[in-house]
Amino acid sequence: MDLYLFDYDRTLYAYDSRKRLPAQSRLSGVSQYHLAKSWWVAGYERRAESGEWPTSAEYLDKFAEITGARMTLQEWAEARQEASTPNPGVIAALRRASTLGTVSLMSNNPSPFVESLPLVAPEVVEILGGNLLVSFQIGVRKPDPRAFQLAVEKYGARPEDTFFVDDSAENVAGAASIGITAQHFEVGNPSAVADLDAAIEAFRTRNS
Repeated sequence: MDLYLFDYDRTLYAYDSRKRLPAQSRLSGVSQYHLAKSWWVAGYERRAESGEWPTSAEYLDKFAEITGARMTLQEWAEARQEASTPNPGVIAALRRASTLGTVSLMSNNPSPFVESLPLVAPEVVEILGGNLLVSFQIGVRKPDPRAFQLAVEKYGARPEDTFFVDDSAENVAGAASIGITAQHFEVGNPSAVADLDAAIEAFRTRNS
């Protein structure tokens, strides 16, 4: 059966860090500048996405240690929700793909992301069920080809029977490097959703 992998941020959902940081600052009482500099610029989020703090509790403890901002999982999720806006066209494409084969999320994100999804993206969770492949779980971030190989192996698929969509051209290239059919979702392109629908249809009928 075919496998369809969908990116999350800036693909299924628009993401704006300019909304997330103010929300985290408001909830924690720590300035946006300090949060950005001490955590994101210093590389801690990237390390978290690679699995260094594999539970939400460990992540939030480290976040508090480094930034001085003590947040609950609920507050983390609320800030994430404020920065995320659903892309109905891509969600509809995900739903259609779910009728054609196995669908899964494939996203670079830290451990609190998975626990927050039911609040942040209930419509996506309803489609995906438990099919979530997040970088902290496998210890490898896109665009590393190993991440895509692990995704294919997880679902018992083959690269040639796998479709992947992502807003990052670098991630698309990583998937294509192991033989996956990869579609670049061009944020801001008015035809991006139509192009995605056409790419899914071409993939579905490739052997016809």
